[in-house]
Amino acid sequence: MKYFILAGEASGDLHASNLMKELKKVDQEADFMFFGGDLMLSEGGKMLVHYRDTAYMGVTEVLSNLKKIKKNFSICYDNLLKFCPDAVILVDYPGFNLKIAKFAKEHGFKTFYYISPKIWAWKKRRAYTIKKYIDKMFAIFPFEQKFYQQFNYQVEYVGNPLVDEMKKKEKEFLDYQTFVQKYNLNSKPKIALVPGSRKNEIQKLLPEMLKTLPEFINDYEFVVCGAPGIDETYYQEFIKDYPVKIVFSDTYNVVKNSVAAVVTSGTATLETAFLRTPQVVVYKMNTISYLAAKALVKIKYFSLVNIIGGREIVKELLQSKLAKSISDELKNILNKQEYRQKMLQGYDEIIAISGDGTASKRTAEIIYNEINKK
Repeated sequence: MKYFILAGEASGDLHASNLMKELKKVDQEADFMFFGGDLMLSEGGKMLVHYRDTAYMGVTEVLSNLKKIKKNFSICYDNLLKFCPDAVILVDYPGFNLKIAKFAKEHGFKTFYYISPKIWAWKKRRAYTIKKYIDKMFAIFPFEQKFYQQFNYQVEYVGNPLVDEMKKKEKEFLDYQTFVQKYNLNSKPKIALVPGSRKNEIQKLLPEMLKTLPEFINDYEFVVCGAPGIDETYYQEFIKDYPVKIVFSDTYNVVKNSVAAVVTSGTATLETAFLRTPQVVVYKMNTISYLAAKALVKIKYFSLVNIIGGREIVKELLQSKLAKSISDELKNILNKQEYRQKMLQGYDEIIAISGDGTASKRTAEIIYNEINKK
């Protein structure tokens, strides 16, 4: 069978690659064409566009890259028709993927959506588009089933694929001493800085994170998690005046072996919860994007940890005066044992409802069975 897969960012690349691995187990002749990243490429097939050239966030960034975005649509449309897949699999990234879903469905292709876009946060009316153009939606949060029911649309809850990834990576987790020796770190307890996977996130948030160092550097060592696909020289512009270490492609071990983490809002906040490291969640947008989001987003929280938990489990800091607020929250996490323990208890509740680590396997089996129905 032929599978055309579209993933537009680092997390999508990760989960799509695991799905491809499972599809190959149920379909030994699986043939892939995709928009994605290096992890998907390692599973085989033909990559048309890397997610680095599709991940545009915010109003101003989208407007300044309209020509590239239009070109990516053309590449996708042309190759979709040439490849003629048995299944079109869309992974999150709704701004691009829902347009492709419409095109694919109108041309007679079976459409699947793995990892529902977060339309429960904003643009809820996209549910009608999904209902019209997606044959089957795979949800990774338990509350998404109830959300879609109001649109009379049944979705398949498969569990969270991050649990799959954690289980797969467990054998690679390092104990603290091995971790310190591997990366030539000092003997102080570690604080992880996770500034995101996109350059615009790193540019806005890493400087704010680094401003907190003077208050903690005597007692703690700060370790920056470098994003895959972004060169170390990009980080040097920000870290050159600070005594920090940067570690690439090992975020799980950095976070796991840290006593606290400062994390950019996104998938990494949930990963940090699964690793049971207390965290403070931050985000910062340009003014135009922030005002637009403030007007459109209709949910109480913006971090996945709090959204899934339905309450404030971790502190969320947005937009202004971040450095001081980060410092204040780190002090709470590091110095107040009861505060810290309450956050870890919230993590345990989330872990309990996030599935058994078979999301990729279940999704692959369902897709294969659906496209083989007589």
